[in-house]
Amino acid sequence: MAFVERIRSIAVRSLNRMYRPEERLFVFRLRRAGGGIAAEGSSRRYTAITLIGLAEEEPRTVAAVLGAHDLRTVYGRLLEDVAQATNLGDVALTLWAGAAIGHPDRHLAAERLRTLHPETKAHPTVELAWVLSALTLDQGAADDVREAAARRLLASFNRHTGVFPHVVGGERQGALASHVSCFADLVYPTQALSFYAQLTGSTEARTAAGAAADYMCRMQGADGQWWWHYDYRTGRVLERYPVYAVHQDSMAPMALFAAAAATGQSYDEAIRRGLLWLERSPELEGGTLVDERADLIWRKVARREPNKLSRYAQAFASRVHKNLRVPGLDALLPPRAVDYEDRPYHLGWVFYAFPPARAARW
Repeated sequence: MAFVERIRSIAVRSLNRMYRPEERLFVFRLRRAGGGIAAEGSSRRYTAITLIGLAEEEPRTVAAVLGAHDLRTVYGRLLEDVAQATNLGDVALTLWAGAAIGHPDRHLAAERLRTLHPETKAHPTVELAWVLSALTLDQGAADDVREAAARRLLASFNRHTGVFPHVVGGERQGALASHVSCFADLVYPTQALSFYAQLTGSTEARTAAGAAADYMCRMQGADGQWWWHYDYRTGRVLERYPVYAVHQDSMAPMALFAAAAATGQSYDEAIRRGLLWLERSPELEGGTLVDERADLIWRKVARREPNKLSRYAQAFASRVHKNLRVPGLDALLPPRAVDYEDRPYHLGWVFYAFPPARAARW
């Protein structure tokens, strides 16, 4: 599919604009501002994800992004203060990146990860999934923590609905949105349990990963959209929008490719439909978030609404009763607003989902 090569090409050039060589970090985002494109902040998390994506790329692609630097130079920056990092997700991704590029000092990230107690404390499901992915791919690190993370993800999975919760352990009982899971809460555990099943042969992990992947595909929109919010209790979609570009071209594909490798089931048609939505979106009257002139892939299509009103409204309604929804949102808050920003993690995952060999086959 020529479209995959198009977005990979844009990713190379965009990431080059997002890299801050003086900091050896990637920016937090590029955003349309004042008639131009402004770079804002920096992010160790997004830097780690970008390294994961670049790990399988050819040297010329890495050089086109990083200039005079290489992957190990950038990774060394992440290790400089990893001992002070307090975010489990950042540390897990740092370990994953180290395993992906084969850095000899990645054990520093593994040691810090252990001190954050992913096996006992309450953590976002996404971050616990990153722990499992990192420890599955770096097989010499913290086997006991890997097994504990796998058990926690499997125990949290709702086998009746096919959904993972937003937080594992210490859930806020009675909170307005405690029943709400997002698409990322499906993607990353599916991917992690697929990796784990391949490593260990766990039938339970393989079954859960397959069930979650099947659920994702059943819930896919008629035009290929990967919807945003789901009800952990019932498995129903709570709120469809925003639809994110990163879900369409990288996060859903990488989870489904991993599940396919673990289960033998093909999810290619769902992946294809997701890419077609990004290429031609009905919400944009056939337009696309892929902006050739700006050389960026814009972040999402959202409702025209103040302060995420639709998400809060649907969370509240479904909390009152699991079958209750606020009607008429498509007419009242049409999904036609484009979020004019892009973040490096999106483009890093593009490379990860479609490395050169897969992109050529696809």
